[in-house]
Amino acid sequence: MFSSLFSVIPRFTRFSCRGIHLLLLTSVVSVLVFNRTFLGLFFAGVTIDSIHSFIFAASVPLFMIIVYTLLTSLFSLLVGVRLAVMINFMFAALVSYATASFGIVFDKEMLRNIFETNSLEALSYLNVTVVVYAALAVILPVVLMSRMRFSDTFKQRLVSLLSVNAVGMLGVIVIAAVFYKDYASFFRNHKELTKYITPVAAYDSTYKYVRDTYFTKPTPFHILDPAPRLNSYVAGSSTLTVMVVGETARADHFQLQGYPRETTPNLDREHVLYFSAVTSCGTATAVSVPCMFSRLNREEYDHFTADHQDNALDIIQRAGVEVTWIDNNSSCKGVCKRVPSFTIEPNGGAGECQQSTCFDSVLVTAVKQYIAQSTRRNKLLVLHMIGSHGPTYYQRYPKNFRRFTPDCQQSDIQNCTNEALINTYDNTIAYTDYVLGEIIETLKHSGIDNTQMLYVSDHGESLGESGLYLHGFPYAIAPESQTHVPMLYWQNLQSDYAGISRGCDSEFVARKISHDNIFDMLMGMTGVETIAYRQENNVFSQCDQSVAGISSDYPVAAAP
Repeated sequence: MFSSLFSVIPRFTRFSCRGIHLLLLTSVVSVLVFNRTFLGLFFAGVTIDSIHSFIFAASVPLFMIIVYTLLTSLFSLLVGVRLAVMINFMFAALVSYATASFGIVFDKEMLRNIFETNSLEALSYLNVTVVVYAALAVILPVVLMSRMRFSDTFKQRLVSLLSVNAVGMLGVIVIAAVFYKDYASFFRNHKELTKYITPVAAYDSTYKYVRDTYFTKPTPFHILDPAPRLNSYVAGSSTLTVMVVGETARADHFQLQGYPRETTPNLDREHVLYFSAVTSCGTATAVSVPCMFSRLNREEYDHFTADHQDNALDIIQRAGVEVTWIDNNSSCKGVCKRVPSFTIEPNGGAGECQQSTCFDSVLVTAVKQYIAQSTRRNKLLVLHMIGSHGPTYYQRYPKNFRRFTPDCQQSDIQNCTNEALINTYDNTIAYTDYVLGEIIETLKHSGIDNTQMLYVSDHGESLGESGLYLHGFPYAIAPESQTHVPMLYWQNLQSDYAGISRGCDSEFVARKISHDNIFDMLMGMTGVETIAYRQENNVFSQCDQSVAGISSDYPVAAAP
């Protein structure tokens, strides 16, 4: 098939070269073209004030070319020069596009986020720009390699590769001997820059993800508390706690946060308790969602450990609360695998749904159906919104919610005006406000004695600031727009329930908290008494010591 395809290309397009020349040319192009983001950041951060510092700065791209040549040549010994060059070129081109266009950094957690993305979510990133670029990055190397003929024999190529490797190793030794202190000093203070080296950093992250995901030793599941229980009041009343996990909502675009636009008028009218200084556990769903339900704090969190021990839902369910997860997003990222869970399917795009996704109003319908069907007295319902998931922000709200126009009706958001992009994103926040308002109205008229709702976003979003788009940036260097998230609480509780918001003033809601607090807040809200509870993390107990959830005579200790 390929031979017939390429036979239509005129014969004069055939060319020949030595294998080592092709390898060197590809290395130079890969460093100078596909690593332009890294080189730009490097030269912006390095201080050149002497001949030594000038030569050091100039040695960096040279060092990269040498290393890239060494790695590609070693790879070529396994698959051949032609295929090694083709694979590296294509991979580098695609990674470079994502980094240059959106500021994406391919560390291990970004790779986890990519591999855990479903096909429908992945398709939302497709647009004309991506297709054209990918076609050029993939088809062009294939065509060029198919028309190329080596002018040297296999033996000559092998000798050339060995010679270049010997010279390259010598070059590495010389650069290290002369500039070791400069490299060590600069990259010790700019560790984040190494994540931009294309495609080496992406290869390294892929290796780490595969190693940690598929080649780890079997670990027994750790039960944090085999016998949690409900406090006496909750056990004797009807309760429904709704936790809404938001998607990609950044705090500074909430009217409740002080944003000048009316993006949250419904929540403002409900006088919700809004927490203004909340930070996320991660900058991507694959990290933040399991982390916020985990007993582990952000500093100690790792996916493997969290996946092999109880999370908040497990303990609450074991205490006797009916726990249910309803998903209108990609998945629960493993959090709900031991509790009943349901994923809303578009079903051909009828009603509240489009071809591939549903508007979050389907969650309101789901809450109503759940209340009508559930017969348990104590319930926790977790709703996972699609919220403000990009880059197709315009697909997250119906046409009648195009409050701010013009909006960006395309997925290559870097090509929209800043005004249109902001308008589109603000429309998603306004629609989230509408959905949350409808959930609150449903809870008000549910007939259940005690109802409450907690909303928190998994992470924020970059909207073009400093050339960054979307999310998933390494946490250590992530902008505040990706880590500062909105969180709010609403209640309709009987007076005997201990009124969680009683005594909570403006100073209280302005305290710095994070996803680390969610585990213990949920224990308090659902009235679960457990040895895994840490009272100092339950922010509600800080403004009202009589908060429901932990009785004063119950032993409280940190989980191991």
